[in-house]
Amino acid sequence: MSIAQLNELRVHYEITGDAGSPVIVFSNSLGTNLRLWDAQASNLRGFRILRYDSRGHGQSDVTPGEYSIEMLGHDVIALLDFLDIPAATFCGLSLGGVLGLWLGVHAPQRITRLLLANTAAKISTAETWNQRIREVMSDGIAAIADGVLSRWLTEPFRKEHPDRAASLKGMLLATSNAGYASTCAAVRDVDLRAEVKQIAVPTHIIAGSADVVTSIADAEFLRDRIAGATLTVVSAAHLSNIEAEDDFDRAFLKFLAASTPAS
Repeated sequence: MSIAQLNELRVHYEITGDAGSPVIVFSNSLGTNLRLWDAQASNLRGFRILRYDSRGHGQSDVTPGEYSIEMLGHDVIALLDFLDIPAATFCGLSLGGVLGLWLGVHAPQRITRLLLANTAAKISTAETWNQRIREVMSDGIAAIADGVLSRWLTEPFRKEHPDRAASLKGMLLATSNAGYASTCAAVRDVDLRAEVKQIAVPTHIIAGSADVVTSIADAEFLRDRIAGATLTVVSAAHLSNIEAEDDFDRAFLKFLAASTPAS
């Protein structure tokens, strides 16, 4: 297990691939850990793959108090500094995609390319997130797990791949109640709709046709406001890298081949 000590925070990470290869950072959705990207870590050859557990998730520290996207974004920058990585391609899904947007606006020198999956500049409403926080802190993640899983994956996929659905549910249930609720506050409070137009790095967006959390309209909003951004829609719900693995990886590789990192 690799642990980065970032001031007061211990972050669990994995890095694989040749030291001289271009780096891709993968950032997870709320309620998951770095295992979310197992398939991509195996399928994307010729890159150095960096995955990590966000603050409050997996084997990273659960620090007290509500989190913010700025705090989580600075965690990414601190991890890059710890590993001596000046800049990298950043791929984030859902919460990870919001982090990618924040980094693209506030730390563009650290990002060469952005792959934003199943995300939005603003996700849902404060009332929805406050209700989620209350439920988790009162009754635990188990109380919301089935509902979350139904949004992560379509019903046909869950029925056809019960083992994968069970693995993801287990990942969610293993998440700290406090870490989950603190991260919900970060998503609740962020609104980057007015800022995303500042993003200037090559950007590709992936949306799920059956995603009820972040819609195709949310993806089109980003595409239309980020200069030069492109969009792929895959047949999936919220975790498109799981449910539409082949199409997700194909779109990502095509984007990587077509885009040239800033020098």
